[in-house]
Amino acid sequence: TKFQALLPPETPSVRATSLLPAPAGRSAECVTNTNYGIKQPDRLSAPQGGSVRIPFSFYQEWELAKDPRVSVALRRTHFHGESIYNSTRRFIHKDYKNRISLELSEGQRSGSLQISNLQEKDGNMYFCRIQVETSRCGKKVWQAINGTKLTITPDQLDRFTSEAHTKTFPHPSPQNLGLLPYMVTDVTQLSQKRRQCGHRAETQGCSLEAGRSREQSLP
Repeated sequence: TKFQALLPPETPSVRATSLLPAPAGRSAECVTNTNYGIKQPDRLSAPQGGSVRIPFSFYQEWELAKDPRVSVALRRTHFHGESIYNSTRRFIHKDYKNRISLELSEGQRSGSLQISNLQEKDGNMYFCRIQVETSRCGKKVWQAINGTKLTITPDQLDRFTSEAHTKTFPHPSPQNLGLLPYMVTDVTQLSQKRRQCGHRAETQGCSLEAGRSREQSLP
């Protein structure tokens, strides 16, 4: 996103247009009306149980200190939302314990924040925040305004299981079960004939031929 705000360090409640006051003795040299920004994608999606990288890059026109001490932080939900990661303080929110890692490029102008073992509740808005040391203006901190919307999609196995549980099957009928009703009827008739023959004398001519022929046709 091309929208960002310059903020005082560790002051999340200030207005988006606030600037960090220049340190005493350096105000004449510090130019505050300069270009700066953070770029990160508007939206991303990743499967539950997987991982996602939120890429970012930043730019500024201040002269950086020899050791710029680039610090990256991540907030969730909204612009002034809860901090869930801070590379300088080595802080990771309990909801993301052992699941967030930072990767910076060699020039420390771009990188990515990776969230692993994604959970359904990780679906949220995420805002990158950058802090650097400049040679004339002290610390400068700015943050993306729009952030990245992360959507968590169902795991493939969970999706298959869910579809299997929710799929409806037609009520049994001669039309959707083929010959099964007739096969069941034949077995029933055969059992009835056998019971009848058990109570009769052989001289009464009890026959199971019809039943046998149907029984043989059964698988």
